[in-house]
Amino acid sequence: MTLRECYRQMGGNYDDVVGRFYSEPLVGRFLIKFLEDPCFEQLTEAFAAGNVKDAFCAAHTLKGICQNLSLGGLGRPLVEMTERLRAEDLEGGRELLEEVQRNYHNTIRAIRSYQENPEESGQ
Repeated sequence: MTLRECYRQMGGNYDDVVGRFYSEPLVGRFLIKFLEDPCFEQLTEAFAAGNVKDAFCAAHTLKGICQNLSLGGLGRPLVEMTERLRAEDLEGGRELLEEVQRNYHNTIRAIRSYQENPEESGQ
């Protein structure tokens, strides 16, 4: 799988991220590091505990990572979730949790596929 194909599968913006980092291998390394990031687990734990402040912190951090890596498929619902949690609306944030979870798992699957079979894009 090429990095471009990975981004297409995730609903991300390949051209944007490569333009920002100037290096496809660098983007690939950061993308694989995303697999180790604890924010999603922290987000789900905060919702389970009913902790709006921790949920906001995790959602906000995860949103920032998504914006930096141009992971739009996951980042878009996190923007709205972050704003609801900023207003201390835990239930409003929870309404977006299923969509965030679905997009997160799609993103992780795509990154793992890329990690297992990286191919050069030939640019």
